[in-house]
This record gives sequence, structure tokens and C-alpha cells, in this order.
Amino acid sequence: MAGESGGEDYEVWVALHGPALRAAGVPPRYWTRLLHKLENEVFDAGEVFGIMRVEEGEEEEDGIEEEQEQLRKKANPGTELCYKVIVTREDGLQAADPNSVFLVDHAWTYRVEQARPQLHQVPGLLQRMAGLMGAEVHGEVPDEAAVEHVLEEMWRFNQTYQLNQGSAEEQVPVWYVMDEFGSRIQHCDEPSFATAPLFYAPQQVAYTVLWPLRDLETGEEVTRDFAYGERDRLIRKCMLMPWLPADVSDIDVTTPEPPEAHFQAILEENQETLPTAISPPVYPATKVFKVFTDLQQVRDNLTHPRFQLTSSKAEADILYTFSHFKDYRALSEERPEVMLNQFPCESLLTVKDCLAAVSRRVGGPEGPLWLPRTFNLRTELPQFISYFQQRERRGDDNHWICKPWNLARGLDTHISRSLNCILRHRESTPKVVCKYIENPVLFRRDDVGLVKFDIRYIVLLRSVQPLRLFAYDVFWLRFANRAFALDDLDDYEKHFTVMNYTAPAALKQVHYDEFIPLFEEQFPDHPWPAVQAEIFQAFAELFQAASCRPAPLGLAPYPSSRAAYAIDLMLKWDVREDGECPLAPFNSARCCAPAPQLLRHLLLQSLTLNLFPLKLQLGWGGRGCRQAASVGK
Repeated sequence: MAGESGGEDYEVWVALHGPALRAAGVPPRYWTRLLHKLENEVFDAGEVFGIMRVEEGEEEEDGIEEEQEQLRKKANPGTELCYKVIVTREDGLQAADPNSVFLVDHAWTYRVEQARPQLHQVPGLLQRMAGLMGAEVHGEVPDEAAVEHVLEEMWRFNQTYQLNQGSAEEQVPVWYVMDEFGSRIQHCDEPSFATAPLFYAPQQVAYTVLWPLRDLETGEEVTRDFAYGERDRLIRKCMLMPWLPADVSDIDVTTPEPPEAHFQAILEENQETLPTAISPPVYPATKVFKVFTDLQQVRDNLTHPRFQLTSSKAEADILYTFSHFKDYRALSEERPEVMLNQFPCESLLTVKDCLAAVSRRVGGPEGPLWLPRTFNLRTELPQFISYFQQRERRGDDNHWICKPWNLARGLDTHISRSLNCILRHRESTPKVVCKYIENPVLFRRDDVGLVKFDIRYIVLLRSVQPLRLFAYDVFWLRFANRAFALDDLDDYEKHFTVMNYTAPAALKQVHYDEFIPLFEEQFPDHPWPAVQAEIFQAFAELFQAASCRPAPLGLAPYPSSRAAYAIDLMLKWDVREDGECPLAPFNSARCCAPAPQLLRHLLLQSLTLNLFPLKLQLGWGGRGCRQAASVGK
């Protein structure tokens, strides 16, 4: 029979949902009844609980006890009216009862970029959310002030989960607001209940599961811990700030480099082994290299006569793969002559939190001028909040951009000046938060006006020791579609430039050799060669920082490795003693699938065959591949 312990349906359900239930800490004694309630959509919390409106000052004690209670327990966020949930069943609630597990429905489920459109378009949603969050809505037409109120307050009500399958877009975190019952449950450091989201696969619907942590009598309050699982007192204080504001501006904002154990943990998490020392391989001048690749671009465009494609990794002389290569030790011991398009520990460059940590080796505690101030929300949360509050106190611009450690194309990337919003994003996926460029260099589009743009360069890393880095000065440009202003922070086409993945956004393309004269016409005091020289200097500083420490704190000097990286950057205005001049802060560096023309004419030939023209190895002359760094030649 479906739902009975030991039944076939139950065993299938446990096999599918058991890992999530165990990870959430839902006791197995509740699983059978939980399945029954899921299958039959049983929402029976109303038979056991009730919502009580609390008058201000009610049930508070005097003196020290009142202050301690206020810190321990906080009424529902955002509303002047306070509510709490209590047990109303006469015989109370027993934690050992298998039926003491409850489903909480979700009133609103969305991804961040969908929030504003849904509030405008879904009938009744704005009214329901505004009522839940303490705002009044008059009339049927969406009230923009009420929309803004909900968009600000929702960070004190919403929860999040993430699907672990599907495309990158489908795995972007989902946010949800529980129904009126779930949203009225208050915070307590010593909670009486626990909650966890559960995605029920047969219905493709998510619910929140609610279960007791102890027995409760009639009239006792239902509470949960809004910082569940965090034991560090300072981090808990930071996590609870959306509901319990606190001043931590006295905390030192310095972000020292993580210890060696941090980098060792990254190496182990990536399941990457370091190579043993090998001598640089020597190849006959006429050798034809067999290339194994999983990249269609390489297969379609590798036309040089000294390269031959193969479907066998075992016979390949070159491994050019998109997937992360991990076992460098085995490769170095068994096939040291095989070249590959990755370096050991290159995640120090391609993952944003590592990139920030490595970059801070340049320029002291504040980091280099070319990197916006960046904090790892997992490991540098108190420093970020202190820095944010200090800027707020001084009246400085406080727009920030939250980015996942390891996603591209602007996915799950959000701009905000709300501390609550930034703090809650920490709960979804690992993120860094970077100071948003409030004064970018803007490009005039005749059809739009002054817009943001970014630039993508390809750099070629030939070796780490000595450091030999080349920059391809044919660059790619991407433009926003709407005139820039520090408003409408959720307007993708105003604040972002990656349009080729966003339908139906138009993609504005300008070739680099058309862009340079247009740039110099718009900014006659800043000739492009001088701007590009600063950009290349930043590239050199980055790779010097990434290679100055031994692995796993830096790139490993493996002689058979070669790599191409895409570096995305934006130009900003910076006031110096000599006036304003553009600088180049990094967005990110990543392994790249090269453009066809780059692949055909340069990439593998340069990295593998050493076919760099002599003048390009010695200086900056000529169009093509410029040497950005050559250390120890």
C-alpha cells in the first residue's frame, strides 16, 4: 500500500528523497507519514497550531530578563503588527509521535530576476505579499511603492533551495516565501521546531517540512532558528542582522590571505593531484602531434598540418579538453611528454574567490587598483559588513555585486545596495561580493546613449617557471542595451553586457579595429595604446601573483602544460593627482573555448610549436600575440 513503511512505493520514495531528508535532519520516524501527506496533499497544521497577534510589549519581562529575551527571540520581521504561532491542540504535541510532521505551502516561488515582473503580472501576488510584509496596496493597478517595499522586505521572509540537476540556468537558486502560517513562525536561538525545504519529485513541487525538536504543551510557541546550523557567535550575529540589526563597524576590515590549509583543502576538494618534477619534453622538429579534444571548435578549426585529431586519449600527444583535468601525478609519471591545455591549480585564477585572494598579493591589504574591493561571503562576512557599515556612515557609494564562485554568463549575479539582500544571498550558493563600479567608462551608442561595456582578452600561458605570458591584442567587446544609471538594479540590459545568452535581448557587436578609433574619438585624452598598456600591466601582475608561491598556493610549474585564458574586464574612472584616467578592474579569468580565427592562426601553434615571431618575444611591436610577462628568461 502506498505510503506504508516497507511498501514498494515507500522504498522508491526513500531511495529518491532519503538523501535530502537525511541532509536536512528530518528524523526517519516521520518519513512514512510525510509521504502520506505529500501523496494526499494533507495540510493539517491548522488542526494543531494557531496564529496569534501579539500586542507590543505583551509577555515581556522587566530589566535584564527583558533585554535578554529581546535578544533571544525576535518578532516577525518587517511588520509593525507582531504575530507568533502557538500550539492550540488541547493535548499538545509529542515529538515521538510519527504524525508530528507538517507540510507548509509556499505562497511565492521565484528566481530573483523574476521577482519584479511577477509582482506586476501575477494577479493577487502583490496584494498578498504586501499584506504579509506590512504594506498596504490600494486598487487593482500595481502600486510601484508597494512593489519596491516587497522587493526590499522579501529578504527577511524568503528561503532558498537549489536543484542539483539540469542546465546551469536550471540550477540557479530558487527563492520562496512560505504561506502566512510559515511566515509567522518567529526566530529563537533555542528553537522548538526545525524546518527544511523538500522538492517532491512526483509533483515537481517544493514544500517546507516542519517538525518538533521537543514535546510542546498547549499555548507554547512554535519557533525556528533563522541561522540554523551556525555555531560561531559572530557569524550568527551577522547572519541574523536582517532581523536583529547590529553595528559591527569596529571590526577590522583587513582580509589577509587564507592560510595554506585553505588552498590545500581546495586542491583536495577538486580531487586534483600535483605532478612530479619532469624535464621539459623535447620533440622532433617535424613531429605531427595527435590531438584529443572534447571541444567541437577545436575539431572544426584545427587545420595546421602538424596536428592530427584522434579519438583515443591513450595515443594523443596533446589533450585539449573542456573538462577539468585532475590526475597530474599519474600523467607526469606515466606520460610526461603529453601536453595539455591546463595548469595544475589553475582554479586559483578561474574561480572568483580564489582569484580575489591571489590578486591581493599585489598592492597590499587593499589589493591592486585593478581589482574592485572583494569579500568572500563564506570566510570574510564580518569584514564585509564592517566595511559596508563604515561606507554607509561616511556617505560613500554602497552598490555591490554578488557573484557565484564558479558560474559564468552573469548567472545568479545580482547588484544591490541592500545589506539584507547581500547577507541572504550567502545562504544560496557560495558567493563573493565585489564593490560595484559606480563610475564606469561609458561608450556612446548612437541608438541608445551612454552604456556600459566590457572587454574580453585572451592570454596564453606558455610556462610558469620561467613565467611566459602572452596577450592576444585582438579583443572582443560586449555592450549593455540601455543607458547606464545607478537605478533599476534588476534591469539586466542596463547593468549587464552578456546578451548572447539572453533572449530576446539584442546583441550589439563592434569589431575591435572599429572600436579603437571610436574610443579615441570619445576620449581624446586617452589613446588606446596607453589604456591597453595598463591592461597588460594588470595581466602581468595577476599572473606574477598567481605564480609566486608554490602549489597549491600558486600555479604549479608543469613543463607539459599550456593554457589559454579569457579575461573579462571593465574600465572605470579613477581620480588621481594627475586627473581622471581609466583603469581596468578584472571581472574574471577563465579557461576559454577559443574563437575559431584564434584557434586556426595562433593558439595551438603558439603554445605547442613555439611559433612566436621573434619581434613579439622581444617587445610590443606588431599585431597579434604580445608578451605581457617574461620573468626569468
